[in-house]
Formats: sequence, structure tokens, C-alpha cells
Amino acid sequence: MDMAEQTAQLVARGLRFAESGAEPAPARLAATVLLLRQSGPGLEVYLLRRAASMAFASGMYAFPGGSVDRVDYSGAPLGAADRPGVDWPARLGQPEPASAVVRAALRETAEETGVRLAVADLVPWTRWITPVFEPRRYDTYFFLAALPAGQQPADVSGEADRTEWASPADAVARTEAGEIFMFRPTSVTLGELVGFDTVGAALAAGAGRDAATAVLPRVEQSADGTARFVIGG
Repeated sequence: MDMAEQTAQLVARGLRFAESGAEPAPARLAATVLLLRQSGPGLEVYLLRRAASMAFASGMYAFPGGSVDRVDYSGAPLGAADRPGVDWPARLGQPEPASAVVRAALRETAEETGVRLAVADLVPWTRWITPVFEPRRYDTYFFLAALPAGQQPADVSGEADRTEWASPADAVARTEAGEIFMFRPTSVTLGELVGFDTVGAALAAGAGRDAATAVLPRVEQSADGTARFVIGG
């Protein structure tokens, strides 16, 4: 299913939902991490393809991540000592769950790749909420993190049937060509990294980004009945 087919299906689901008058499902908090490494003149991102046995998003390329769990709420709130100069509630727009979101990002990365990150490694990048017409919805925070020296990611959870390092430009091109498949938040976020030549430049850019205001894609219908899928704005 290429991007055009995916968009057509999204529009169809959005229209059916609007006609049904149903209430949106609650969006569950989640976190995902873009592991970055330098490769020659550019940067690469670690991608995994979710195994066919997975109940959700099987066969889709994604970043390591998952839902915020109860265990992520344990412990003291994160403060300046965890990452100097970062006010996590303000950066994420979540007063109480901010620490849980960060802990989920660390935990999920370790569980899915074996890579152990520190709080100070995480740089908030963006936030996406699943459209209201989807039955399974997430409020997902995307973080950047440089691959720590001496560590190598691997599928340690069994949730992936393929892993790879890819440049953002290559991954986006393959997605647009229908060679690999990923949800729109994944491909758009990769596209935002295409212009960065170094990991350091991407991380520095993340420090000034708005990661609190969520992107909430939607389906809009004009007066003439034409419908389109709108990502933001």
C-alpha cells in the first residue's frame, strides 16, 4: 500500500466516522525514540519492521517505542538534575505525566533494542495524536537520541522481523515508492530530518522545537463534497 492508497483509506475512514456520530476513543500516552548515528557525510536512523505476528501495525516500519505503562509513573518527578536546563512538563506540555513519558521512552528503547539511554540523551522533537476516527489512538511523543558510544541496537524483544539503519532521505523515498510501509507520523518525522548532515545538528535543532503542541491529522470535507486528509494547520 503506497502513500496514495494509505491516504485514500484514511479519508474513507474519516468520512465513515463523521457519519456515524461516534465518540473518539481515548488517546493513550506513548513515546518513541529516533536513535541516530553518524554515517559518513550524513546521519542514519534506526528502523525496525514490526513482525507479522504483531496485533497492531504488523509489517510497518517504525522507531523503537510504545505505550506509557503504570511502572513509568513510579519514582520522583524528573528535574533539572536529570537534564540541566530542561523543564520536562513545559517541553512536553504535560504537567503530571511528563516524567512517565520520558521513562517510557527509556524503557521501551531498552526493551526493544537493548540500548540503554539516560534522561540526558533524550531531545524532544514532536508530538502526534492519532486521528479521532481511528479505533486505536495514541498521544505519542517523539524523541531524538544519539546512539551511545559502545552500544549497538538489536531486536531483543522479538517484536520485529527486520531492523536496519537508513538515511532519512532513503527511508522517505522508499516509503513514497511503496517499497516499505510506515504510518504518516513516522514518514513525516523522517522527512524533517532530511536536511541535517550531522547528528549534532539535528539534536541542536531539537532543543528549539515545539514538542508540546500536538499534530492531530484530520479529514476535511468541502462544500462540494470533496474530502481531503490534512496533517496540520
